Amino acid sequence: MIKEVIVVEGKNDISAVKQAVDAEVIATSGFGLKREVLDRIKQISKTRGIIILTDPDYAGKKIRQGISREIDNCKHAFIPQKKATKDGDIGIENASPEQIREALKNARAEIIKERQEFSQDDMIKNNLIGNDNASRRRNVIGQSLGIGHCSAKQFLKRLNNYGITRKEFEQSILKVK
Repeated sequence: MIKEVIVVEGKNDISAVKQAVDAEVIATSGFGLKREVLDRIKQISKTRGIIILTDPDYAGKKIRQGISREIDNCKHAFIPQKKATKDGDIGIENASPEQIREALKNARAEIIKERQEFSQDDMIKNNLIGNDNASRRRNVIGQSLGIGHCSAKQFLKRLNNYGITRKEFEQSILKVK
């Protein structure tokens, strides 16, 4: 059983996660994150910890940001949009149990104290910005590191704030063709 409580968006996401792992799961009930739900998540975070596993879309990003702003010790799990899409519908409920397990296994805590391990130079040197393949390369590396796919600016922030080591980064670079 997973120690942390997994936070998802809706009932279908709860079902998908419970099919993949033995864990307690709580739903935000979508984009309109109510104060009582947020307070409940905050209380849970003090004793069990939480893993945020929201949909890889705009609403999921906003829910994740809202929870992270209020709660310091969140772990973040990501499923690539391509692997959470079925018939044009994007959501955790569309991911396979294997994808959900992989995302949870790679969940990372956000570091409170900002660090500057990685810089724009790393992004340029490794073709993660400034060329036609940059977005695809960030997607592959983000998947490998468990930090999701995002813009170059957000990617650099996640490299620094999710405790990625230089060795992990360099190993993931080797996976990109």
